[in-house]
Amino acid sequence: MKEINQQTLTGERALFQGHDLHVTNSTFVDGESPLKHGQNLAIDHTIFKWKYPLWYTNHTTLDHTTWQPDAHAGIWYAQHMTMQNTTVRATKTFRHAQHLALKNVDFANAGETLWWCDDVKLNDVTANGDYFGMNTNNVVAHNLKVTGNYVFDGGKNIEVYDSTFITHDAFWNCENVTIYDSTIIGEYLAWNTKHITFVNCWLESDQGLCYVDHLTMQNCALVNTDLSFEYCSDIDATITTKIDSVKNPINGQIKAKAIGDLIFDDPAIDPDKTTITTQEAHHDN
Repeated sequence: MKEINQQTLTGERALFQGHDLHVTNSTFVDGESPLKHGQNLAIDHTIFKWKYPLWYTNHTTLDHTTWQPDAHAGIWYAQHMTMQNTTVRATKTFRHAQHLALKNVDFANAGETLWWCDDVKLNDVTANGDYFGMNTNNVVAHNLKVTGNYVFDGGKNIEVYDSTFITHDAFWNCENVTIYDSTIIGEYLAWNTKHITFVNCWLESDQGLCYVDHLTMQNCALVNTDLSFEYCSDIDATITTKIDSVKNPINGQIKAKAIGDLIFDDPAIDPDKTTITTQEAHHDN
């Protein structure tokens, strides 16, 4: 493997179609697409300062790299990449990429990052920005922290563990999502999603969990949430807290500590198709 050490690389396509390269202690400054169509690249302790550096690459490892704001749209159409111990200050970093493993990565400006990707592993990742993970499929995330709206819109086959989301409209239009031991704070959670499961989660969501098909909640807290479960079907929810209000669920079962207001005002909805149990009602019997 050829080593490029302590170099300042300039100009468009500086290392175009480079293969079997170890790039270390170096800086990519002005010049688009310096490593486009690269193969078998190992990059560490390196700074990216300009755009489109790693398009169409295959088999790349990145360790202790820094991506400055002008290195936007940095990794598109790439395959088989690992990134760790990295700070990314640029937007739109991943698009149409496959087989990604990210560990200890901080996306300081994650706007429109990780779109249309597939087979993604996220460990100890922090992202600040809107539309993180849109239309991305087959994701496993551990200790993912996202601050920004519309996270994982349109994603499929997503597993999340021990994570925190402060976000508006999270997990909209998704399919097959399971979230364990996590905290989600934000309005309108999971609308128009099919097959979503929350296990041991703490949720705060104004008008959250509506228009969901196959909603499962196991041992979850649901606070500051009103008009929940509207037009949801196949509900199986066990809630450890009081729910402010529930409105027009289609069918299923809801167990909660208490429910402030139970609203059935749509004549097309049959209340008898939803079994609702509260601790207050149990104590009254």
